[in-house]
Amino acid sequence: MAEELTFHLEEFEGPLELLLALVTKHKMDLHNIPILALIDQYTRTVEAAQAVDPDVSSSFIEMAAHLVEMKSYLLLPRSTEGERMKQELTGQLIEYDQCRRMSAALRAAAEASPTFVRPPLRLERDETYALNHLPQVLADCWEGLMGRTPARRVPTQAVFEPLVAAPQVSVSSRVVYILRRLIAGGAARMSQLFARSQSRSTNVATFLALLELVRGGRVILGPKGELAMQRGRLPREKAKEEE
Repeated sequence: MAEELTFHLEEFEGPLELLLALVTKHKMDLHNIPILALIDQYTRTVEAAQAVDPDVSSSFIEMAAHLVEMKSYLLLPRSTEGERMKQELTGQLIEYDQCRRMSAALRAAAEASPTFVRPPLRLERDETYALNHLPQVLADCWEGLMGRTPARRVPTQAVFEPLVAAPQVSVSSRVVYILRRLIAGGAARMSQLFARSQSRSTNVATFLALLELVRGGRVILGPKGELAMQRGRLPREKAKEEE
């Protein structure tokens, strides 16, 4: 244990690997490490490396400080904290050693396995564009790619003529229509008031008129769409007269 060793810390991945190297070099039992001797070896190695290269990794210096603290506890008689720190460090070294052995075995197995590789194959493909387009379509695409797309055309009056010329159906006219159908007995269900042959504006006005009649109490709408006309004076109108 008196032999002094020189290590280059940049060759180690971390402080645990350096500790394992010291344990292996001095043939220590990993399950029964003379921890005080190992701490002295580690701290001297880190101090010597720091004297040569001040930019030693902080992880080695941090481990050295941790080991010095552990040594201070172990020098005390019956120090439970020191024993706990010793057992914790020993467990870390055993786990790290097992990981190193397993990685070495996996590397050896991978290197022993035959690997067959070949350069990638070059696929031959026909890049001829087989579609046919009108010349104007190709010209428009080219103008669009070059940022010279013509300005959007203003819609003409002919586009809006079907909308403007469509007949406007009033809700009041559909109210009269519904009441006449009910009086004549031509509409017993709500679905009979609507038809696909009617324009959309007519069906919408009919629906709004029916809502007004139901809200005013003139028409009663059943749960299954049946219709009934409320004849005579409405209760709401009587209440207004009494006031």
